[in-house]
Amino acid sequence: MNVTVIGSASGVSAEEHALRDVYVVHGPALYAYVLRLLGGDTHHAEDIVQETLLRCWSNKCLADNEKMAVRPWMFRVARNLVIDMHRTRAARPTEVSGNTWLPELGSDGDEYERILTSMVIHDALEELTPAHREILHATFFADRSVRRAAAILGIPQGTVKSRVYYALRSLKAVLQKRGVHL
Repeated sequence: MNVTVIGSASGVSAEEHALRDVYVVHGPALYAYVLRLLGGDTHHAEDIVQETLLRCWSNKCLADNEKMAVRPWMFRVARNLVIDMHRTRAARPTEVSGNTWLPELGSDGDEYERILTSMVIHDALEELTPAHREILHATFFADRSVRRAAAILGIPQGTVKSRVYYALRSLKAVLQKRGVHL
């Protein structure tokens, strides 16, 4: 199967050669113009230039008698595409992260939830072995690195890592036994 790419060197039609020539002559200036309109957004600028060239090719604006008028036409089409893209974005509701609206949803509920969670975790920690409690307090609750916790406890870093692993596994089992599913 022989596939010819539009604007490639192996293109046989005069339109394809004309489109390639238009791109070589006007492409860099068009890209710079669109890039300025989009404030440096290279991905969207490439899309706009590609769409402009596609419209130029599909509207048969490549005839020899129109070569002088193709540059202003391309710039106008690109500008209109940028405007359309902006309008499309403006018509959609803005996307917000949970950080924006979750705190406003009910700060009292969040405080109660935090208190209840801390009570459940405190009770679950009481069921762990003293070594597991000690390692969790030395790392997570004291916000220390493995190296720092190892130095404070006087044990190797590998021991700290394995104890943290098994302590968290035990804590998860205790919480699941209490009906808390992670």
